[in-house]
Amino acid sequence: MIPEFPELKPVELADREEINRYLEIYPPDICELTFANIFIWRHWEKQQITKINDNLCVLCSPPDEPPYFLEPVGENRLRDTVETCLSVAPRLSRVSERFVSRLGPGFSIREDRDNFDYVYLTEELASLRGKKFDGKRNLIKKFEKSYRAEVRPLAETHVWGCLELLRRWEASSPEENREADEKTLAASTAIREALVNLSSLELQGIVMFIEGRVEGFCLGERLNPETAVVHVELASRQMTGLHQFLNRECARTVWKEFKYINREQDAGLPGLRKSKLSYHPHRFVKKYDLFRG
Repeated sequence: MIPEFPELKPVELADREEINRYLEIYPPDICELTFANIFIWRHWEKQQITKINDNLCVLCSPPDEPPYFLEPVGENRLRDTVETCLSVAPRLSRVSERFVSRLGPGFSIREDRDNFDYVYLTEELASLRGKKFDGKRNLIKKFEKSYRAEVRPLAETHVWGCLELLRRWEASSPEENREADEKTLAASTAIREALVNLSSLELQGIVMFIEGRVEGFCLGERLNPETAVVHVELASRQMTGLHQFLNRECARTVWKEFKYINREQDAGLPGLRKSKLSYHPHRFVKKYDLFRG
């Protein structure tokens, strides 16, 4: 049971059903608000959960920034709920534009570009039609000429192979990143949590074999009725065109029933921002920090 405020509790697997009941009634726009995303990042974000005015509230306390609440999930006495959150933490963060518009005036709002979600049309990622995707198609052609890839739905039997790829991926990181910073290690931990708890979290994805070995995989889930969210997409660094091939196959297969694919944020990393922009997002899910006015 999720406790009533002022009591909070750390998030755990047993909370999945109750949290998902809230998210089914109030489907989110932002990638942070899925149970799987909250759970796999719990070692870094140290989330605690509570109910305020029968709204689900998630307090995050990462080591690299001040604590914050995510936007409350629900619609009961929202202004009062936000005020209560701000009595505990200095801000709400990763707050969607839709939530800000529902809340009304009286709070200080600051745009958080580094945490904007990139949202793409599934059909565009699956077809890569048009001049703007010439480079992506050419890289895929090079890959397909050099390698024969077997694509399968991601299943429990593939977890060990995916974990082995993750170990190789970490070992092949550039020399300057070999001694990874804490956030990079946290990301690796989150990927391992997602794989080890694949069935319990009901995550979906594909896995790609080349010469019998896992060389790429993606995993994610339904975010809202129109949108899938991709939490992890990992591929061997050594094969030209592999990332582009994997991205396209994900859109063609496991996410094909959704109109949109949310590929999460770029965290302000220049290389990641360049990569995400190169796929020409349909739109951003803008996010904000919210403070007392």
